[in-house]
Amino acid sequence: MTNRLLVLALFSFTFFLYNCGDNKSDKPQDESSNKSDLENFADKMKNVSENLKEGKKVNPVDFRELKALLPESIGNLKRTNIEGEKVAAMGMNISNANADYSDSENNVSIDLKITDLGSVSGLSGLAAYGWYMVDIDKENESGYEKTITYKGNKGYEKYNNEYKDGELSVLVAKRFVVEANGNNVTMDQMKAAVDMIDIGKLESWKDVGVEK
Repeated sequence: MTNRLLVLALFSFTFFLYNCGDNKSDKPQDESSNKSDLENFADKMKNVSENLKEGKKVNPVDFRELKALLPESIGNLKRTNIEGEKVAAMGMNISNANADYSDSENNVSIDLKITDLGSVSGLSGLAAYGWYMVDIDKENESGYEKTITYKGNKGYEKYNNEYKDGELSVLVAKRFVVEANGNNVTMDQMKAAVDMIDIGKLESWKDVGVEK
């Protein structure tokens, strides 16, 4: 199982890195630069793989507790739906809660989600959130995408200036993912939505459900 996850993560990371590399120069790199990049990647993959070898089972935080962290409103956007669930299959346990917010005309909306990766917080979690393993800073006429640091945690933001939509994700304590997706909003509005989540509470849950 671990070998399959390793292949999946490597493929996902390579695909993600390729698609985020459009802003690189066509100038060939020297051999020492390439070697450094490969060594850095190998070291990161080794660290993640070693963490998996601990073989710890993680029971995710009850999705009802995650739901309690979602606000009733975001500015003038009212919550129109809230739900949560726990999924357990093939030894992997995940829980999540998400809520939808919109204005009275449904022209502006933000979706807010909290996921406890639980037993998938290692290598297979990396496959889903490839931005965690790289640093990105890309910009063009239509918008931008970049990795950020949010309250000490690695994050990723992407925004389209033409359609005024985007996404903001933060990986908290290498276990919880907070995500905001918005339409007809600014990035500041999405950041305000994420700011309403009690990140400190999530960080305090980093060892909850971890079997010794």
